[in-house]
Amino acid sequence: MNKRNLFKSTVALAACALFSATAFSQSAEIKVGVTAGPHAQILEAVKAAAKKNGLNIKIVEFSDFIQPNAALASGELQANAYQHAPYFTQQVKDRNYALSAVGNTVILPIALYSKKIKSLDALKVGAQIGVPNDPTNGGRALLLLQQQGLIKLKPGVDIKATPLDIVENPKKLRIRELDAAQLVHALNDLDGAVINTSYAIAAKLNPTKDSIARESTDSPYTNLIAVQTKDKDKPWVKELIKAYQSEDVRKFVEAEFQGSIVPAF
Repeated sequence: MNKRNLFKSTVALAACALFSATAFSQSAEIKVGVTAGPHAQILEAVKAAAKKNGLNIKIVEFSDFIQPNAALASGELQANAYQHAPYFTQQVKDRNYALSAVGNTVILPIALYSKKIKSLDALKVGAQIGVPNDPTNGGRALLLLQQQGLIKLKPGVDIKATPLDIVENPKKLRIRELDAAQLVHALNDLDGAVINTSYAIAAKLNPTKDSIARESTDSPYTNLIAVQTKDKDKPWVKELIKAYQSEDVRKFVEAEFQGSIVPAF
């Protein structure tokens, strides 16, 4: 092959590569996992924003916190957007997932709710308080109780706290660990429960108006987009992040959730 033909072939290959990359980004469909409720609602807005740039999103809803990461790790999903950073970090460590966080989404401050009392002052000695039974959300709930002066935890336990780490409990609260999704349904039987905002909103509980104690919005529990590590530099990932962190999505979150969910971008 002479130099002229070699040059033509090189240009043709480069053009094909460019065309393939462009065609992929303009016609891709990716499956993104979310938990039902607010995360699914927000992703509908993300889907509309992404479609403007040729990225098609198929939303896959889950009813628990475990399966979206398992599905992503197995390749059933291309991304998920439902979990906060400490939970993601713990899942990757515990399950040896080859997953990476690629962008921030929203903060859903966790809160304490009750159908029996209107303020913390009315909480009786021996009251039953429900908390999520998964490691990071359980620790997060206990930290909220500590912030409110209801309990004291061992120094340094942070988000890994469990009821066994409680060293002071002046009201002798009885901590009941339940599946996060069941806490809303258990409210009638409990004196209070620390409930994730996604489940609270699904039950028509507004964290701003209906809770008796609420995590501050400067919480480290920012939610994120996760993908397989091998995919983190692919063009569609940048398009997904761009769509999620768009002004359209920001406006949707602010209007729809009225401060109970806060954009983290």
